[in-house]
Amino acid sequence: MASSDALESASSVEPVAVNPSAHDVDAEQARQSAAKETAAQERLAQVASGAGAPGAPPPGFGAPPDFDTPRPPPAGAVSQTQPAYLRQSDSAWSVLGRTIAARARQLFDRAGQRITQRTLRIGVSARIFHPEPGARGLRGKTLQYLEESVAHWVMSRDVMVFMIPTVGHQGMLHPSNIRLRDYAKHLDGLLLQGGADVSPQTYAATDMRAEWPGDRVRDMYELELLYEFIESGKPVLGICRGCQLINVAFGGTLYQDIATEVPTAGIHVNEFYDQHRHSVRFPDGSSLASMFPGRREALVNSIHHQAVKTLGRELNVEAVSAGDGLIEAVRYRRAPFVVGVQWHPEFHRAGGPELLDCTPLLDTFLRASRETRF
Repeated sequence: MASSDALESASSVEPVAVNPSAHDVDAEQARQSAAKETAAQERLAQVASGAGAPGAPPPGFGAPPDFDTPRPPPAGAVSQTQPAYLRQSDSAWSVLGRTIAARARQLFDRAGQRITQRTLRIGVSARIFHPEPGARGLRGKTLQYLEESVAHWVMSRDVMVFMIPTVGHQGMLHPSNIRLRDYAKHLDGLLLQGGADVSPQTYAATDMRAEWPGDRVRDMYELELLYEFIESGKPVLGICRGCQLINVAFGGTLYQDIATEVPTAGIHVNEFYDQHRHSVRFPDGSSLASMFPGRREALVNSIHHQAVKTLGRELNVEAVSAGDGLIEAVRYRRAPFVVGVQWHPEFHRAGGPELLDCTPLLDTFLRASRETRF
């Protein structure tokens, strides 16, 4: 009993906390201080070796920039030799100049492609039907029109055709400020189609017969149109009446009626209209002779009772009638292309075995239109 009581009393005793002595506290602080000093020395060693702590900013980070101190790149960082594709004499300015020139050539090439690829626009003068006195309907109106074959002839070379109407502002129901010079500015060439006689008044002559008055209104309209296109440097091709008008425009005169004034001349018009034909001859050195190489003579249609009498100023004879020597074609020599032919090339079949194939004439006119349109 005594021993068991002793064990119980011993097990029931609680442990007593022992306060560390001052000596133990000092030792612990000394250990912590040594650990901190060792860690600091290790960090300093890492900074000195260039390897900062992970995530730590580089040395000098946050300091104000110093723009005064020169910092040239290392000696081996910049190559002292220029690329092998450059010339030894090249400088920065010469390379820049060639770069600008190459860019300019590219821009000009693109502009040239747009110019050459745009479809040509050829203007055709209008035939005029004047109102008949007392007539009703369309016969009582002024009509402006073109003959179908002349439009199709030009369009056969994939060219756009525009009929140019007369213009004016006096007495018009709907006045406009558009002038013929605006057409000359925006179109690439002019074709003067055939039709009524040129009025004798236009070349300071008097009417030989009342039935040959010509069309003075159309004369004035087409003369202005011709001058505007020549002034703009654009080519002009005159057909039949158009050939005669070009001659008159430069001071020439006309036979009002070939049969009356030149009785020895051959027949230049009859009831067969475009089925009537005769031969023409190309003088040496003429532009038509160069357009049709190897052809001194050619067969053409003939639908005119008037013809060139006195040749206008600065005009060359390009073709004559083989039988009687009457002038059949003219060219104004002070312009790139101003040509008139007395026959109707639009009635000649391309590649036909008999009549002269006038495609070279059309192509020369259209090439001039492309070269002079800007």
